[in-house]
Amino acid sequence: MAILNREPGAERLTPDVLIRAVMSTVNLTEVQGKLVTLGISPDDAWSAIVGSVREAAPFTFEQAREAGNLIASTLPFGLSLGDRACLALALERRAPIYTADRAWKNLKLNIPIHVIR
Repeated sequence: MAILNREPGAERLTPDVLIRAVMSTVNLTEVQGKLVTLGISPDDAWSAIVGSVREAAPFTFEQAREAGNLIASTLPFGLSLGDRACLALALERRAPIYTADRAWKNLKLNIPIHVIR
């Protein structure tokens, strides 16, 4: 969303970062919905999303379990199901996360979390 909306911090998502970008299908749904509610046509919204993501990772049985397990540790920070799906994918792949949500920096997980603003 930061890139699509040209938000502060989006410049930290360099081509080197984006070439490795993976997004959960749950998060694709979330971003698609947000763009459509902003008045962007569904087709244009989808094109914008898939044009900035290298891989769409299906939300797996194991990720669903992990996202459910994360509820207790993320509830104090107001994280949504989409947020926990993102975390579950990153934990599974041992991959860094880039987010604009500062609350994520307080999470105690064994993955790098980069807050872009």
